[in-house]
Amino acid sequence: MSSDPAVQMDLSLQVGKYDVQKAIGKGATGTVYLARDTFTGREVALKTIEPEVFRDPEFGTVYRSQFQNEASLAGKLRHPHIAAILDAVVQEDSGHIAMEYVKGGDLSKHVSRDKLLPVADVLQIAFKCCGALEYAAREGIVHSDIKPANLMIAEGTEVKISDFGAAHLRKSLVVQTAAMGSPYYMSPEQIAGKELTFHSDMYSLGVSLYELLTGKKPFTGETIERLVQKIQNQDPVPPSSARSGLPKSVDSIILRAMAKKPERRYPSWAEFASELSRVVQQTLPPGVVPDSEKYVALRKVGMSGAPAQHDQRGRVLRRDGIHPRRRGPAERDGGFGDGASARQIQTRRVQQDERRCAALSHPRAGAQPRGPTGTRQHPDSAVTRAVHRCRPTAPNCSAGPTRLGC
Repeated sequence: MSSDPAVQMDLSLQVGKYDVQKAIGKGATGTVYLARDTFTGREVALKTIEPEVFRDPEFGTVYRSQFQNEASLAGKLRHPHIAAILDAVVQEDSGHIAMEYVKGGDLSKHVSRDKLLPVADVLQIAFKCCGALEYAAREGIVHSDIKPANLMIAEGTEVKISDFGAAHLRKSLVVQTAAMGSPYYMSPEQIAGKELTFHSDMYSLGVSLYELLTGKKPFTGETIERLVQKIQNQDPVPPSSARSGLPKSVDSIILRAMAKKPERRYPSWAEFASELSRVVQQTLPPGVVPDSEKYVALRKVGMSGAPAQHDQRGRVLRRDGIHPRRRGPAERDGGFGDGASARQIQTRRVQQDERRCAALSHPRAGAQPRGPTGTRQHPDSAVTRAVHRCRPTAPNCSAGPTRLGC
């Protein structure tokens, strides 16, 4: 923590319903504190903004817009790899935002050559970021400031994307009055002031990957003008050339994500994630199951917890894209399409449930042998959370009456 007197403070300070414990970070416009919600007892990261910032004659409007952008997302973004915005208050000359407190800190401390994370860990973190940013894009949000300092680590490779203050909300009336973001990580189209899509975040994630894997930024410059020129016109040195021992298979993935033109990057977050998943398996010791493969296994048995899909009018669709209430003749007999009786339908559903159990019992799905209490033990917390959402319906399910069934 900084020894700057501005960071030191009276621990008895209270902001709204939050008791401030200590300062955990300070930026150009405000301070982030560890605080406790006096209603729930929950620890939060409380971001405050200095009053003089809003009154700044040159950039006050920009800072207010950025702060309101983030405050407007309170309670809206719900994803396991996005740091939740719990509460927000914006007043005439002040404001605060309460966010999920992530104890592990951010990844900016792992960009120096002597503190790099294992290659497999970086790739698995990026894989999870793809899912979070895909979710944000479906909500009409482009983060616009993806960088290691905004990637928080809860533990292991469990990442939480934070700081949506620079987010470009296509569904919002908030008008961006200036280009926001960190120049080193900005996409060419963001620098040019063009309309942004998810491809801009993809570029920024590619730059972050490059730095986390090599300990170097792909582009640097003595001046902003020189840096901008390189970003727009110069190709980066392949990551494997910037760090010896790095698999060459990483090069094509990162360089494609960092292509100058958006249409030359991956057409979707799913394809980017798929490529990362393929390479991460090459970097792990034999027998170790990557997080990405566990996620894919859960998707196959319908247990990934992926958000529901909606049509243009906002109505929820089934996994096959059909409206639940629009049932055809084939659906009236349980979806089997052969006029099955109620007894036959029930038998088939039980068989389906038993097959799902078998899939979860497979070691590649992340399940381990029963513990002494008779329940399955899942080492990966994400898998455990996903499995806990299920209920056993098959009488022969090996999970028995526990909630860790299929």
